[in-house]
Amino acid sequence: MTTMTTLETLAAGELGTGNVRNWLLDNIVPLVLLAVALLLLWLGGGKGDNAGVMRRLAGVVIALAIIGLAVSGAGVNVGQWIAGLFTG
Repeated sequence: MTTMTTLETLAAGELGTGNVRNWLLDNIVPLVLLAVALLLLWLGGGKGDNAGVMRRLAGVVIALAIIGLAVSGAGVNVGQWIAGLFTG
């Protein structure tokens, strides 16, 4: 049994970013969402500015939709659907 060096691993194409991507999606994204929710409650909820909180929440929902499209790979299908609306 031989141990592969880093250069051999790179040359074989066995090194990728799949694990890093999964870690980010599983850990960082929920942590950021929790931080945003706490900030929304702290900044607007304590002052009674419910309309301001809802405006900010709409922005967060739109950002989550964009992240979802980017992560799932469905952005291409959505783009083709929108282009199909204008091309007949």
